[in-house]
Amino acid sequence: MTTPIEPKRSPIRSFVIRQGRLSKGQRRGLEEIYPQFELKQSALAAPQSAYPSNQPLTLEVGFGMGDSLAEMAVNAPERNFLGLEVHGPGVGHLMIQAANLGLTNLRVLNSDVWSVLPSLPAASLACFQIFFPDPWHKKRHHKRRLINAVFLDAVAEKLQAGGMLHIATDWQPYAEEIYDHLESHPAFSHCPAPARAETKYERRGQRLGHVVTDLAAQRSEERRVGKECRSRWS
Repeated sequence: MTTPIEPKRSPIRSFVIRQGRLSKGQRRGLEEIYPQFELKQSALAAPQSAYPSNQPLTLEVGFGMGDSLAEMAVNAPERNFLGLEVHGPGVGHLMIQAANLGLTNLRVLNSDVWSVLPSLPAASLACFQIFFPDPWHKKRHHKRRLINAVFLDAVAEKLQAGGMLHIATDWQPYAEEIYDHLESHPAFSHCPAPARAETKYERRGQRLGHVVTDLAAQRSEERRVGKECRSRWS
């Protein structure tokens, strides 16, 4: 088994906790339903053990309120989904949906990506999706953006050969930066972005006139990765 490669220091946190007030339903989702869908930290080394069937695994980082993730899980019962979200109201909301829909191919962690990603096995993911990550608009905050070379190194290690990284953003300068990171990374090759469910955040942005950009890249064969990719982790 390949030992996960971890960065020497923790990356700068790319999110701010804005919990807000929990509705009665969201609180019930967190307190009563979440334990049924939670992927335990102890299961991260073998995530497929948490699902009834061993199926291609999609990891979504920052699912917001979870409506689109629930829709994907319903429409693709032949795939397993793992959602990460730091905000409690969103997790609670998704849990109510998951219970009502009787989803068996969905697991969730109320956690950030850097608390989870290093513990996942190498080549364990078929798809990695990030929809509308915080663009950190101000220049002095750009260092907090999630998607950079170090992050792509981590994703490349966890994706299977041929696996897909799918990112969507409605902030054009960030889209251009992400494109450049993917273009210069030896483990990824650009590919057409697949269709996906619309998110609540996306619909709100469209009402404000925002243009959404979807970018996708496939994990290249292992022969193209090697030391050049891993060096940023050592």
